[in-house]
Amino acid sequence: MIHGLTQGLLHELVGGLLYPVIAALGIALLLTVWETGMAIAECSLTLRRLQRQSLASFEDYANRRLERVDLLARSGPVLGLMGTLIPLGPGLSALNSGNIDILATALTVAFDTTVLGLLVGLVAYILGRLRRRWYEATWQTLQGGSHD
Repeated sequence: MIHGLTQGLLHELVGGLLYPVIAALGIALLLTVWETGMAIAECSLTLRRLQRQSLASFEDYANRRLERVDLLARSGPVLGLMGTLIPLGPGLSALNSGNIDILATALTVAFDTTVLGLLVGLVAYILGRLRRRWYEATWQTLQGGSHD
């Protein structure tokens, strides 16, 4: 069994992570909106311009864009899960003491962070798949249509 002092420190540490996780999830959501706008501009304007660049320059550009959406696709659900689990501890403790209001607040935060994390992951995943398709077509154009 975990000693009471250790358990208390662990609980305080984990509890202190809730606001940074929510802030990180908000930043991830803003970055996902930003990347969505960038993808719309990319589809309509940037890819045509990139077809006139060198292959190395295009590969560098494509790798940077794909790394961003891949990071968002993976980190969004993780942050959402952390935002789900962190408030459940205090919520279950409140249920034990009969305080339904604290439990309701904890569950609301838990479900909201889950939904936001999954939304970030889904949109970023879709952006990544679309960009991979666009970049493959652009890469083939840059190679002159030949396929190795």
